[in-house]
Amino acid sequence: MITTIRNRDPEAYRALKARAALSGRTIGDLMSEAIQTYLAGPDPFAKRASLRDLTPEDAGPGSEHLSDEIDAIVYGAS
Repeated sequence: MITTIRNRDPEAYRALKARAALSGRTIGDLMSEAIQTYLAGPDPFAKRASLRDLTPEDAGPGSEHLSDEIDAIVYGAS
């Protein structure tokens, strides 16, 4: 596919062109590799998990005061 890239940094393009020539590869090869590397990274638009997204679960009968019992163990009897 032929693509025109506008508003590119001329110095960065010259460096890319030189690196391509020295490595015996094309600029297109290096651009494709750079795009693939970028896309393999974390998605900057992905929704991040939040504690607010958690939903409470019923721990069954006898667990009505479980939170108080855990607090007493962790923070000492109150």
